[in-house]
Amino acid sequence: MQFFKSVFRHIFPLAVVVTLLCGVIYIIAQQGYRIPANDPQIQIAQDAAQALGDGAPVETVVPSAKVDIGQSLALFVVVYDDKGAPVAGNGLLHGKLPVLPAGVFEYTSRNDENRITWQPEPGVRHAIVIERIRDAKPGFVMVGRSLREVEQRVDQLGLMVGAGWAGTLVATFVILVLVELIFRDKR
Repeated sequence: MQFFKSVFRHIFPLAVVVTLLCGVIYIIAQQGYRIPANDPQIQIAQDAAQALGDGAPVETVVPSAKVDIGQSLALFVVVYDDKGAPVAGNGLLHGKLPVLPAGVFEYTSRNDENRITWQPEPGVRHAIVIERIRDAKPGFVMVGRSLREVEQRVDQLGLMVGAGWAGTLVATFVILVLVELIFRDKR
């Protein structure tokens, strides 16, 4: 009985350290997947907002190919008026231009840019960037793309980190038992 008390007295702090390290590894790697998911949208949204602010017609910044944002992985662009109503775009949800929550536009009005994860309905998640359009015709431009592939990678990451966590705990327990057996015989 003393043997197991000794092993468990040592394994608990090690298990806490292993759990914390695995948690930190997961968070850093997950953010390493998610943050770059905004990169193309940032450039396209900034360029489109600048062009529209300089007076370019909406048709020059909105791609002509329609994108079903509930299914496709393709980038999409939607232009909104100054009140947040959709004006034009190639990203459609159930055949209509998507409407964003009013708070998105309020934040973007104050900060000129907004980068968020948007879930218009269950199972449909996008990394979107919203830029404020100033000058000629004020409004907003939103550029987004699906997070489906990123989220699949994050799920795989979770499985790998979980397996590493469990394997490390088992290995730690086995090593502690062996060390305890070796030193017990020498006492």
